[in-house]
Amino acid sequence: MVDEKHAHPPFFCTSSMTHNYVTAFAPATVANVASGFDVLGFALEAPGDEVTARVRTDIAPGSVIISSVSGGEGIEFDGIPLEAERNTAGKAALALVQEIQPPFGVELKVRKMMPAGSGMGSSAASAGAAVVAVNELFRLNALKHFSPIDLIPFGMEGEAVASGSKHADNVGPAITGGILLMRGYNPLDVVQIPVPKRLHCAIIRPHCEVATSMARSIMPKELPLKTAITQWGNLAGLIAGLLKEDYALIGRSLVDVVAEPVRASLIPGFYDIKHAALASGALGCSISGSGPSVFALTDSLHTAQNVAAAMERALEPHGVEHTIYVSHLANTGPKLF
Repeated sequence: MVDEKHAHPPFFCTSSMTHNYVTAFAPATVANVASGFDVLGFALEAPGDEVTARVRTDIAPGSVIISSVSGGEGIEFDGIPLEAERNTAGKAALALVQEIQPPFGVELKVRKMMPAGSGMGSSAASAGAAVVAVNELFRLNALKHFSPIDLIPFGMEGEAVASGSKHADNVGPAITGGILLMRGYNPLDVVQIPVPKRLHCAIIRPHCEVATSMARSIMPKELPLKTAITQWGNLAGLIAGLLKEDYALIGRSLVDVVAEPVRASLIPGFYDIKHAALASGALGCSISGSGPSVFALTDSLHTAQNVAAAMERALEPHGVEHTIYVSHLANTGPKLF
């Protein structure tokens, strides 16, 4: 469920698909999930971005062009380049098109429902929607196509445009849905984690930007062994808690001793928000991705709604406009229509 006052509703499948064009919606995601820096992420039900991929026979085969980038109500998208190589959706689609080499070019139209630098996987949603749409276009035209898991490396090419690194903790779950563990990157080895039935998420997104590349640049290059051991234990506990649907263990394990202490200062009122979320019954609370969004996990929809309201009250004295979201963790990923 999403607070309809503040967020765009999810899209649903329709029957308007043809062999000439496909539109895909890919959801917002929460990366890191406290103790899972760069290796854990999950998908929400909404918001998200949508990309339409269209066959173009009047441009060079195997090429990608972006004809438009538009935004939903209140979403700023100025400065997003139309050149495929410099655009997250374009670069991801280009990687897939170059792999398949179709006998036609591909045109993309991107509609963004999240601003860049929101900490909710905006670039990943665009990249994920692009590769899912192009992949389906290939399938409908009897060309080689890929499973959702096998699409992740192409989506990672788009993420590299936004952050300078090919990480998958946002774009992975944006493509597959659910909770995804990136066990390794060389080669890519991902593990799908079942979503506990009662697990919900409350998110508050302050209306300010934290560039992923900047947030990564301030991270320490080395960690004390004691800190690393604490983080390993928390991540292992979190995975065990998710698998066992042990909500108390999930809560004890939602502790980040690596990124949160460094990045908290980038987020207005972070510790006030976190304290309010925990006091209202959240299992745990931390930074969503690179920030400025802050997420909290709960064991019920009712608690998630209460936590979201408490987070909102905690941010209000800081005078920052914001959006709140309440969502079950989405087992399904992109939707085609």
